Amino acid sequence: MDASNFAVEAHDLVKHFGDTRAVNGVSLSVPAATIYGVLGPNGAGKTTLLRILLGIIDPSSGTRRLLGYDRPIEAAHEVGYLPEERGLYPAMSCVDAIAFMGALRGLPLREGRRRGAELLAEHGLGDWIRKPIRTLSKGMAQTVQLLGTLVHKPRLIVLDEPFAGLDAINQEKLEALIRRQATDGVSILFSTHVIAHAERLCERIAIIAAGKVAFEGAVDEARGRLRPIVHLRTRSADGPWREAIPNEARLVAGEWRFQLPPGGPEPLLKALIDGGAGIETLSIERPGLHDAFVAIAGEAAAKAMGDGLGQAA
Repeated sequence: MDASNFAVEAHDLVKHFGDTRAVNGVSLSVPAATIYGVLGPNGAGKTTLLRILLGIIDPSSGTRRLLGYDRPIEAAHEVGYLPEERGLYPAMSCVDAIAFMGALRGLPLREGRRRGAELLAEHGLGDWIRKPIRTLSKGMAQTVQLLGTLVHKPRLIVLDEPFAGLDAINQEKLEALIRRQATDGVSILFSTHVIAHAERLCERIAIIAAGKVAFEGAVDEARGRLRPIVHLRTRSADGPWREAIPNEARLVAGEWRFQLPPGGPEPLLKALIDGGAGIETLSIERPGLHDAFVAIAGEAAAKAMGDGLGQAA
């Protein structure tokens, strides 16, 4: 193992299942101590990619490194993994379930129980330490499984669709927990088909469509591929100022909407004033990750995202 600025590195990963190429030449780099999202519709290859990166399955070709290890499975004791398929033993108590998950990563059971009790208390589940898993709500059970994912104090936490099935309150709690781990220097890698989560949490993202990386980089870089949108209302219906508005501008309910011209807001504002537009309102809206996703991945991938394009579900 060597010291690296990257928690995860992948180069030209390919994975075949029979005639299907589930992962098709994926390359990405996850900087240490950051929150990194793999964003794409269901069936895009996100889960397969995470399993390859973790060493659960091997790629057909390509290379990957995890926490500096060429063989990712050797880093297992430093990794916390929450798979898409949730699973806890229903008869186990909450604290024993957490300790058991820690033991799978090399943490002694006694220490796992001690840490588990502390984590449960910290997250408002102190009264449930001895309660069996089967008595918990879905949100509580998922919180317990997540605590088991981090009880051994991993350097890297990998979460596959962690928000699936959670209500808004539990989604907010999970987001807060992820941010807290990142603040403590832990690297976070998670997959999601809900753009809102990636936009709120991530510093960098990979947009995956049909097993390929359509974009990899900073969230701001993805947004930067689109020009800001101008919203303009004027008292004047016509005049010389109209020459400052692009031909593709749309008039919606009395408001002009168009991409900010390349020269920026100052020349536009001057032309509107000099041309007698009579500005009532003028605002400039920065494109969101939703718009960037559509522009980068295409309409087909955007449609496949379903509810994930609009808001957290």
